Amino acid sequence: MKKGTAKTVRVFAIELALYTVLVVIYFFLVLHLLGQWLYELEIHHRYTYAGIAILLIIGQAILLESLTTFLMRLIRGRFD
Repeated sequence: MKKGTAKTVRVFAIELALYTVLVVIYFFLVLHLLGQWLYELEIHHRYTYAGIAILLIIGQAILLESLTTFLMRLIRGRFD
């Protein structure tokens, strides 16, 4: 394997592992902080629940991607 390819695979593996950890943390944080409220919302206000669930998904994508990008810039500085 070429040196550049090996570096790219290594950085991708680190990014994938980092993103996995962040998603798991986010999941349990939302479950702990918003779980009961979201459950009640689902039972009593289905359309509001759907809107908030979509906003949470979009917020998760933006937040985790930004955080992963920031952390990868820090990590790449150490590998270069």
